[in-house]
Parts: sequence; structure tokens; C-alpha cells
Amino acid sequence: MPIEVAPPKYVVIVNAVQQRIEDGTYPPGSMLPSETELIREFGASRPVVVRALDLLRQGAWIESRQGKGRFVLGRPGGDEQRSRERRYALLDDDERAGSTLLAAGTVPAPPRAAVALGLEPGTPVVARRRLITVDGLGPVELGTAFLPVELAEGTRVGTDDAMPEGLLRHVASRKRLRFDHVAERISARLPSKEEAALLRVSESDAVLTALLTICDRTAKPLMALDVLLPAARHELEDVYPLD
Repeated sequence: MPIEVAPPKYVVIVNAVQQRIEDGTYPPGSMLPSETELIREFGASRPVVVRALDLLRQGAWIESRQGKGRFVLGRPGGDEQRSRERRYALLDDDERAGSTLLAAGTVPAPPRAAVALGLEPGTPVVARRRLITVDGLGPVELGTAFLPVELAEGTRVGTDDAMPEGLLRHVASRKRLRFDHVAERISARLPSKEEAALLRVSESDAVLTALLTICDRTAKPLMALDVLLPAARHELEDVYPLD
């Protein structure tokens, strides 16, 4: 007798929502059903539904608006910049929602950030380290944004103040500049003792690392983001043209 293996419930929810977005049941700009409605429809627990919605947000199918709900963006693919910016909550999300600020201020640039910004290691930069937590899942992102000192001047990046508009929008509006594209490098490694404790994983559990270099239209690096992702809580998916 053949054995049939059912996909995880969160995958079922992701596939169903994606199909409804593609066939127009959930058109761009519309509000998604609430977590409670999805729990009832799919017979799933709240953590499972939250995970599915977080994966849809990472893939740029939907977006979260603080105090309003989740809204449809449409099928990702044509707007690569939007997909990249919305993959990481550290860049785009309201800092008051599920975010813990761990440190902010001027530090010597570590080697990875220095390479991304085209600086000598040890050059003073302004850093902002945050931990992102999702209800029912736990910590999902641990990362540090690094800006050249001159770019951080006049912003709140190096302070303890929260940025409701998100990091990218805050810096862009304060400095009157436009971010154009992101170069991303993903690898994997074991976490340090401190990182494992913050992410609530074992020191023997591999974590994904993503180094993002955010540039302007001339490809000048303006910001670097070094992120750690617990592998067990993430599924990275990309959509891109083949021609």
C-alpha cells in the first residue's frame, strides 16, 4: 500500500493563500482574513498560522500594517527591490512590533561590515543591533545595521529611540536619499554562545547568515545589514526571471 505524506499545515496555508492571490480571490490592496478566521478555516493552531503569514510576508506576497492588519501585495517577481526589502523585518518593519533593541551607537566596523561598505576594518561606523521575535515561533532574526558615521548624522540610528517607520524609510526620509538595490550574500555557520542564547537555539544548530549591502543607483554602498536566521524557523524563497 503506497504511503501518502501530507505537507505540513503551514505549507498548506501558504499554498492556499498564494493561489487565492494569483486567481484574484485576494486582490492586491485587500485585507487578508484575520488569524482567527484562518485558524478556524484550516483547523490550525495560532503558531502555525503565524508562521505561514510570516513566510508570505518574507516572500513579499503580503505586508503587515501596524494596528490595521495584513494586506495583499500581489505575486512577487516584477519588483525585485520590493521583494528584497521586505524579506527582512530588521530593514522594513515598525521597530515597536516584536522588536528588541539590543545596542545602538558608534563602533569599529567589523570585517564583514567593512567589506560591504567599502571601508577599512575598524573604521568608526554607527551600528544598530536588534532581535525580532514572532509570537508562537520565538526569535526569527538577529541582526546589526551598519552606517557610515556621516550618513547616520541627523538620524536616530545610533540612539535608543524606536523608528515606527522602519530603518530604511527613516534614513531615506531624514537624509533625503533613495535606496536603489540590495546585494545579498547568504551562508551558514554555527552560532556563538551569545547568539545561540538570544535566538534560543543550541550552539550545535546551524544558523543562516545574510550579509546585505544596500546601495544607491550608482552602486555606492550606503548601509550594511548582517543578519542571523535560525534555519529551523525560515524557508527562503526567491522569484526571478530567467531571461
